[in-house]
Amino acid sequence: MTQQGAVLQGYNNELVKCIEDLCMQKEELNKQIQQAEEEKSKLQHEIQVLSEQLECVCENLAQKVASRNELDKILAETEAAYMKILDSSRTLLNVLKKEVGSLKHSSDLKAN
Repeated sequence: MTQQGAVLQGYNNELVKCIEDLCMQKEELNKQIQQAEEEKSKLQHEIQVLSEQLECVCENLAQKVASRNELDKILAETEAAYMKILDSSRTLLNVLKKEVGSLKHSSDLKAN
């Protein structure tokens, strides 16, 4: 019986050792889980901050593109109007030259 008690005590010691090992593994795993959860939370916060920054940049970009498009439109209209002014000026100059030429021709005819 004493020998059976010694064997039983040996089994008990091994069982206690295995339970202690499992408890240590659980503690280590709990630490790893907590670290992973902290890292996850940190990354989620960074994603939120970056998403907000991205939204602001996109809004700013959209406003700038709209302003540029408006400036392009104004510039095109202004250039077109300026070209009309140049064309009208050229036409006016040509008419004026003809009139002056006609006046000279008319004056030359009267002088002869």
